[in-house]
Amino acid sequence: MREAENLAFALDRRLLRHAFERAAPYYDHAAVVQREIGNRLLERLDLLKLKPAVVVDLGCGTGAVTALLIKKYRQARIIGLELAPAMVASARKRAPWLRTLHGAVAEPEALPLANASCDLIFSNLALQWCTDLELVFAEFRRVLKPGGALLFSTLGPDTLLELRQSWRVADYYNHVNAFFDMHDIGDALIRARLAEPVMDVERLTLTYSKLDQLMRDLKSLGAANITAGRPRGLAGKARWQAMRGHYEQFRRADGLLPVSCEVIYGHAWGPM
Repeated sequence: MREAENLAFALDRRLLRHAFERAAPYYDHAAVVQREIGNRLLERLDLLKLKPAVVVDLGCGTGAVTALLIKKYRQARIIGLELAPAMVASARKRAPWLRTLHGAVAEPEALPLANASCDLIFSNLALQWCTDLELVFAEFRRVLKPGGALLFSTLGPDTLLELRQSWRVADYYNHVNAFFDMHDIGDALIRARLAEPVMDVERLTLTYSKLDQLMRDLKSLGAANITAGRPRGLAGKARWQAMRGHYEQFRRADGLLPVSCEVIYGHAWGPM
């Protein structure tokens, strides 16, 4: 059991970058939840009362939320970082008139930024693709200026719970990526010596009339199964039918299929 859990957390970074690259043209159509959670994360910035000179948007995607950051902090230099070049290119095009988004392809574990160079790191639904949170948070601490802020959202383990349970009926492979829980993330923040970490969680339920719509959206978002324990071939017809049959047990009285989404929010401060 422990080995299966480890395989669910082990991600193929090359495949992840390739999935995001292919998803870039279709991402905006499917990224409804990403934009909604991004907007909620932006609202939390109002509580921090910041006047940052340099803002990093880690996991900027195609730039929908990044463009709002540019408008919010009109005097700041905004840097958008993403794994896939196509995503970065789309984000740059989204910058408002007469403003520049400084986009770059980057891994969260090795940020292309100088020590103590950033006032704010903003990250909306990107950390769930990181397997070594302590290394990522250590990078955040390195690049934050004294008193700089970190604000992020990520996904918790109850996300896609129905899909995960349904695949378990079909076979023993990993079909859904695993996600760290709030306590693990909080502990990683503390070990990275980021100051005054605060965490909270929100649970959302999405609905679909057909399971195929969910599967198409996941593909459009680049949220492919890239775990080490994934099946290496196509799932057979019998396994697909077993998974679909089990998912039907979740169908609600209104005829819709639920999709659980556990959203974890966190913020912390850089070294004082």
